[in-house]
Amino acid sequence: MADRVTVIGWDGSPLTAAARSALGAATLVAGAPHHLALPEVPRGAERIRLGSAALAARRIAGHRGTAVVLADGDPGFFGVVRTLRAPEFGLEVEVVPAVSSVATAFARAGMPWDDAQVVVAHRRTLRRAVNVCRAHTKVAVLTSPGAGPAELGLLLEGVHRTFVICEELGTEREQVTVVTSDKAADHTWRDPNVVIVMGGPVGPAGIAEGGGWIAGRDPGTGPRGWTLPAEAYGGDLGEGESELLRAAQLARLGPRVGDLVWDIGCGSGAFAAEAARAGAAVIAVDRDLAACARTEAAGRGFGVQLQIVRGTAPYVLENLPEPDVVRVGGGGAAVVSAVADRRPRCIVTHAATRDAAERVGRDLTEHGYLVQCALVQSVELDTRAWTETERSVAFLLSGLLPDRTA
Repeated sequence: MADRVTVIGWDGSPLTAAARSALGAATLVAGAPHHLALPEVPRGAERIRLGSAALAARRIAGHRGTAVVLADGDPGFFGVVRTLRAPEFGLEVEVVPAVSSVATAFARAGMPWDDAQVVVAHRRTLRRAVNVCRAHTKVAVLTSPGAGPAELGLLLEGVHRTFVICEELGTEREQVTVVTSDKAADHTWRDPNVVIVMGGPVGPAGIAEGGGWIAGRDPGTGPRGWTLPAEAYGGDLGEGESELLRAAQLARLGPRVGDLVWDIGCGSGAFAAEAARAGAAVIAVDRDLAACARTEAAGRGFGVQLQIVRGTAPYVLENLPEPDVVRVGGGGAAVVSAVADRRPRCIVTHAATRDAAERVGRDLTEHGYLVQCALVQSVELDTRAWTETERSVAFLLSGLLPDRTA
């Protein structure tokens, strides 16, 4: 095992005295090609090109001598320090940090970033990173080859965002470019780069004037409660939009940051807004113009991002991006079947009769879903006289795909 492992962050500025001292004593140096070309790297040191951090960690663990790992920005922020400290390698490291590339990108843009979401985009996480960009007004994306600005722009089709693309920060080739998301795919971008993604309305759920108290999305803004009464959405909600039923549907779906939710037959927009308040990206679908307008107003009122698509399901669903979880608020068994063909992790819907519930349940079972059904009844009382004011009864169905449990 290496006698000493030092991780040096580099942001393009001259190395500190501590960094130069550690590097000068190194018998093994790992880093990207531009790190290994630094004049401070000892000529006699073994050099490892840092492609796979895990492979480099194994080499360092087996090295007899002093090792240095060079990394861009702050290596403790979505960086190599996590891999090096993994139990399977048994490495104790010293860290010489630098300004993170995210902080540098926002500095170049002249913007605060305590209210930003920060995500990493690899090929395997690109879709989830895009969903965060759909759901939030300010996101910093640490990109990688094959999951860069062009790919982000292509997957954000239908959602307008502004990209601030910062290429090769801290080097002589540094460049900052501002483009709209639909134009990002028209260019070739140099790695490494950071993309600041901005856009969409900011309402009550945004950072308060003068700053917040927690980094990222403040969970404490907006009204309390996962579901809100009809009055919060202008009253007169449609069939299947009762507060208790919405709460049960949210509990079954469990929408979260990085998810894409389809809300088909969005009605008043109550469920769509509540799923978005949980941090998920939401596409709300309805054929009725008034329903689309109410949903847009609900999103604006709660300061959440909703993409609204007007059209008739199931036909309008063909060109939508892949969902993680889906609520079917209208359309019956035919729409549920079309949704199941897209293989989301979980589907929830409701039925007014047992026969209709059985039809939907059989179809979900045939698609390979594990089906649950419950009769949900709510009775609202006027507490002044304790008399019944409204009664709602529905069969709540949910289907969970066993091979997509996360």
